[in-house]
Amino acid sequence: MNHLKDKFLINPDIHFLNFGSFGACPKEVFDNYQQWQRLLEFESVQFINVNGAGYLADSRAALANYVGVEDKDDLVYITNPTLGVNMIAKNLILSPGDEILSTDIEYGACDRTWDLYAEKNNAIYKRQKINLPITTKEAFIENFFEGLTDKTKVVFISHITSSTGLILPVKEIVEIAKSKGILTIVDGAHVPGQLPLSIKDLDPDFYTGACHKWMMAAKGCSFLYAHKRVQHLLREPLIVSWGYKSIKPSGSQFIDYNQMIGTRDFSAFLTVPSCIQFMQENNWEKVAKQCHEMVLSNAPRFFSLLKASPISPLTDEWIGQMLSIPIRTEKPEETQRLLFTKHNIEVPLFRQGNQVLIRYSINGFNTQEDLDALFEALKELMDN
Repeated sequence: MNHLKDKFLINPDIHFLNFGSFGACPKEVFDNYQQWQRLLEFESVQFINVNGAGYLADSRAALANYVGVEDKDDLVYITNPTLGVNMIAKNLILSPGDEILSTDIEYGACDRTWDLYAEKNNAIYKRQKINLPITTKEAFIENFFEGLTDKTKVVFISHITSSTGLILPVKEIVEIAKSKGILTIVDGAHVPGQLPLSIKDLDPDFYTGACHKWMMAAKGCSFLYAHKRVQHLLREPLIVSWGYKSIKPSGSQFIDYNQMIGTRDFSAFLTVPSCIQFMQENNWEKVAKQCHEMVLSNAPRFFSLLKASPISPLTDEWIGQMLSIPIRTEKPEETQRLLFTKHNIEVPLFRQGNQVLIRYSINGFNTQEDLDALFEALKELMDN
């Protein structure tokens, strides 16, 4: 994968093992981004008022095909998945005592979103404790649904978790929840571009994902999917603008309410077709497989070095292109900063319950040298 490194704008002096946070944009995709920005500046009124809806529709069509959605108008572009969760949470009608069932390994910003709206409605955001290490899919599902009660109205779960980097059995969980008449919301921030995705096959009510992470779009490019059966639930746009009671309705209230929300540079949304083209031209399916193999082949020595045990089986079922390893440190923020300033390594450390986890991410520009540098740096830290 060495030849791919020159295709990115990443600082070559840094061992960049934190792709999972904000992704990285290939040079040609970034060039496409700037072309759209220049077109916006060249004739902003035509770009936004006249041609914008068409540009966005074309990009949504490409995205719909990529993520397995039949109708492009079931997708709307947003800046990040947390925004998508906010759009949903604001609109849910919750009664006192109603429960939103989730896990205790979700993304912190989304936890805070559900905390706010649950408190506002005297509902309960239930973060079901997940037993780590995970052993089997069946055990995980049983563990998760131990939190189910007759008050459960919503299931909210990550497809791939952030701090723990785990692929969760979302398809089975969605099927069980739907069979019980429970609304299903999936946070797929890390999925598009890392795992094959067919939202149609998963069939959740809502699915939000990032394009600026593993799809490598320009920053601030994500999407919210809403199945037609639930689009009516989004009664109020998060930002009320010209799309509300539109004088030029598009035929989709979901799009009208959430797409044109005032002046903004939506050029990042328009880079998605160039991302898909980049992945096709560079055989990204093969690249992702090589990255996954690098993640797993290096895992044993890191667990041995850190005297830690895996938090799940080290298999394709649970692990993609990210791996989280327990690390003993009382000051994770200082450790993270030291790895960057002294060793030129960009890698995150997370507080997860009573543990601290270090998570490395591997994408096409990474080489074995990056993981060797991390290993040696951690070895030095362990020796001190």
